[in-house]
Parts: sequence; C-alpha cells; structure tokens
Amino acid sequence: MEQRQRGVGVGLTGFASRPAAYPASLADEQLQEMESVRALLSGKRLALLTGAGLSTDSGIPDYRGPDAVPRSPMTYQEFVRDPANRQRYWARNHIGWSHLRHADPNQGHRAVAELERRGLLSGLITQNVDRLHEEAGSTNVIDLHGRYDQVVCLDCRRTYTRRLLAGVLSELNPEFLERATESGLVEMAPDADATVDDSALISSFVVSACPACGGTLKPDFVYFGENVPKERVEAAYAMVDSAAALLVAGSSLTVMSGLRFVRHAAKEGKPVVIINRGETRGDPQATIKLHTGVSESLTWLAAELPDL
Repeated sequence: MEQRQRGVGVGLTGFASRPAAYPASLADEQLQEMESVRALLSGKRLALLTGAGLSTDSGIPDYRGPDAVPRSPMTYQEFVRDPANRQRYWARNHIGWSHLRHADPNQGHRAVAELERRGLLSGLITQNVDRLHEEAGSTNVIDLHGRYDQVVCLDCRRTYTRRLLAGVLSELNPEFLERATESGLVEMAPDADATVDDSALISSFVVSACPACGGTLKPDFVYFGENVPKERVEAAYAMVDSAAALLVAGSSLTVMSGLRFVRHAAKEGKPVVIINRGETRGDPQATIKLHTGVSESLTWLAAELPDL
C-alpha cells in the first residue's frame, strides 16, 4: 500500500508514538452486526461521543485499550500543590512534545466529519484533546476535556499556544533536549509525558511562568481530579437531548465525564450504540454493543446510513 504524505496537524498534538494504521475491513460477522446498527439508527439524528480508541489509528496510544501500558497520570491536585511536580511534568512534556511527530486524522475522524456534513449528527462530544476531529473537518465539536494546542494561566486565565510555550521552554533550557536524547527515552504516554530515568536532568529544568502575570501555566485540558467546566457539560447534554440516539465510539467510559451522557440517553429512552474494543462501564445501558474497530465501523456507517 502506498504510504500517504503526512501533514502538520492544526491541533499540534505532537504526541503520537506509534505508526498510523489503515483500518482493516469488517469481517462478515461484524458486517451482520453493523446491519443491526444501521436498522436501529436509520432515520435518527445522532449525538456522537468519541474517546481515545478513535485516535489510536493515528498513532496516539490510549490509556485503557487492550494493548495500553498501565500508567499513573499526574492529577490536578498534584500539579497545583507542588512546584517540583510541575517541574517534572513540564520537563517530561517538553521532551515528549519535541520528540514525537504530529498526528493526522485517520479514516474514522474523516467519517465523523462526513456524518456531520450530511446532517446526521446533532453534534460531536469528544473526550480527546488532540483536535483531530476539527482538523478532519468537524465543526460542531465540544472538546469535553479541553485541548492540547493551548496552555492557560491559572492566575490571570490568559491562554497561549502550546507551540509558543515550546519555544519559550527551549530558550529557558538550552541543550536540554539534546541531553534528554542522550539519556534515552523509555516510553511515551498519551499526554506527551516522556518517561526518563535521568532524575538530575529533570530537576535541572526551568519552568516558564505566565508572560503576563508571572502565574502558573497549565495545559488547557482537564486533569484527572479536575472538573469539566459546567457550561461545557450543559452544552453536551443539550446535544444529547436534541438527538434521537447516542453513538459512542472508542471510549471505555471509565470516567463519569463521558458515562453520564450514556446514562442520560438511556434514561430518556433513546437507543445507545457503543463501539469499542473491550468492555465499557456503559455496556449495561447499551442497546447494541460492538467489539470491533472504531475507524472501520464509523466509515461503514458514514457510507451506509441513509439521509434523513
């Protein structure tokens, strides 16, 4: 198969660590299951909730998939209470951001954009912070957990681009990346965190303060232990309420931020279809649950669901 040319993503994700994959074709048994999904969803406008399982075909590892390595991401409380934790976070994140290539939208992201273009979606709620949906062409998107192409000051609330911060951190830490390369990278995590054994290197890192007020900078996404902004949650509920069914693609629904929409839809008597490799916390509420590839399933639905 001819290798496609890679572009620079507007989302500036910069944390893909696996080769991008081409989705496999659906097997006959899976096609039969998809026919059942088509029958259930035909004639209905859908709310779509996506998770990390959709971006794995773009080379971005997930946290809880079948092949995921167990990780303990830093919590919001750990980040804000200890300058040493912030130093460790930004040092490792700077390495991850600088070493890992940009990710491109995959076939599943493009299928979602096509579903929206055809008017089949009331809207898209994504738990991903990679902005690949927007790059693929989706417009009515709620980035539930925030976005990786921005950082925010916790004191004055100004925002800056992650690309700008990368330049500032490089100026504050000359030759840091070269030394990190010599130390060797152990592993890259989904949040651009690079596991590095050289503790002296990490402790030498100079963290950037907010250029405007000198406050604490943080990635503009929701950490573990941090609440999703109320207005964002309300907007997502409105998307589900305006739809006739909920489709979940590539989320284990482990955290309540996504699971609540599944429970809400089921409570309202709306069909819930979940496509995910492996079990999810929303399986008891699912009308249909498919253990199959996300990208190929969304691609099939984008081609086979009839116009409203």
